[in-house]
Amino acid sequence: MFRGDLLFAWTFVAALWAAVVFVFFSVSALIDDATIRAVLLIGGGLVLFFNTAAIFAMGRHYAHEKQFIYGLDIRHLDEMRRMRGK
Repeated sequence: MFRGDLLFAWTFVAALWAAVVFVFFSVSALIDDATIRAVLLIGGGLVLFFNTAAIFAMGRHYAHEKQFIYGLDIRHLDEMRRMRGK
């Protein structure tokens, strides 16, 4: 569960990076003003930086609290398997 959640989170981050870079280069050709292009670059960079940092922090927190976060889910999954087996 933990690895799957981390994989999903980092896949989302990679998709976000790809989307922001794609949008920047697509829109950049339409913008004549260098100031607006710089604001767009800085804004997109900040979004990517803070989102990536948040996902990294979430992964560290999940690793530290793995037993607490996933313990209840694992118990419920085990109980569901036992109920299906009867």
